[in-house]
Amino acid sequence: MRAPCPIVELRRYALHPGARDTLIELFDRELVETQEAVGMSVLGQFRDLDDPDSFVWLRGFDDMRTRRQALGAFYGGPVWKQHSRAANATMIDSDNVLLLRPLSGLLLSDGRPARGSTGSGAGLLAITIYSLCESGAEDFSGFFEEEVEPLLDRAGVTILATYVTEHSANTFPALPVREEEVFVWLAMFADEDNHARSMSELERATGWREVVLPALGGYLEGPVELLRLTPTARSLLHA
Repeated sequence: MRAPCPIVELRRYALHPGARDTLIELFDRELVETQEAVGMSVLGQFRDLDDPDSFVWLRGFDDMRTRRQALGAFYGGPVWKQHSRAANATMIDSDNVLLLRPLSGLLLSDGRPARGSTGSGAGLLAITIYSLCESGAEDFSGFFEEEVEPLLDRAGVTILATYVTEHSANTFPALPVREEEVFVWLAMFADEDNHARSMSELERATGWREVVLPALGGYLEGPVELLRLTPTARSLLHA
């Protein structure tokens, strides 16, 4: 079992139409073990069900110093030199990145499928992103734990991990990150139908519309983002 990573990047890439499977094949074949060899953890890589031209992945580090060293070693090393042109050719934008620290981090096994695995991994990962007003960011985790989590539990939603913004300076400025206050939670579902049923249960839960949603709105800077993701064949995070 891998210990939770103290620093996590949530990375979302906008791709050229039709290029996603090209990037996934290259990523799963060449860019997983080679990143981990220099000190990173590739936690999961995903197709976005609601955007066929989006690739989403999670990458973890032991601390910000290790992040700087590992990213420098990888992006300055031979593997990225060999494959960067092909990877970058699939991308329109790769700067949609959140730098996060865990409140409750991911616990993952080391059972990654072997190189050459194709298709999709099991399950649907839902990532919910709350963009927070600065004035309410400090109190939001308490509100979520006390008011939101009990209703999610009653709706059959098991939270895998929760994260907030990591405020340390970006130690590798060649890769930009979004500088904003966020709260992020992850949950795994068996499939789309299972996720839809749980969300319907949540909508019907006593107190959700009457209490939680109005209070939630007071914390938010922008709209809630929901990513519905299916793991790639080699994603460490899957059902």
